[in-house]
Amino acid sequence: MAADVMVIAVKVSNDIVTARQAGLELASTLGFSLSDRTMIATAISEVARNITSYAGTGEIRLAVGEREGRRAMLVQAQDQGPGIIDIDRALEDGYSTGRGLGLGLPGARRLMDGLTITSKPGQGTLVEMWKWVPRDA
Repeated sequence: MAADVMVIAVKVSNDIVTARQAGLELASTLGFSLSDRTMIATAISEVARNITSYAGTGEIRLAVGEREGRRAMLVQAQDQGPGIIDIDRALEDGYSTGRGLGLGLPGARRLMDGLTITSKPGQGTLVEMWKWVPRDA
């Protein structure tokens, strides 16, 4: 993550809205189009909802950094929840260990330019995703 990191604690469902709004504001200042801002906000909502649904508490971190040699808006969702046993399955449409539709992580991956997951059972999960900053911004 970059030096200037905005951290949003995620403990209750209202925090999802706060994280989404912070993402929208950062994306706007970076010159993202309305459709890109909407995709970023939706992806943030999905990973933040996963925190409240599966881990209880965690945080969303927003920053600008570099991925694959390009400037990007970075979003990290981290929790100390039960972890993800099978990351590949978690990224399949329709797979859910809870009551959800199984669209959260695969949907977030489609909305963003990149997504990685680091998780160990019993040790929490870190989802990092990014969207390339528009070149003309």
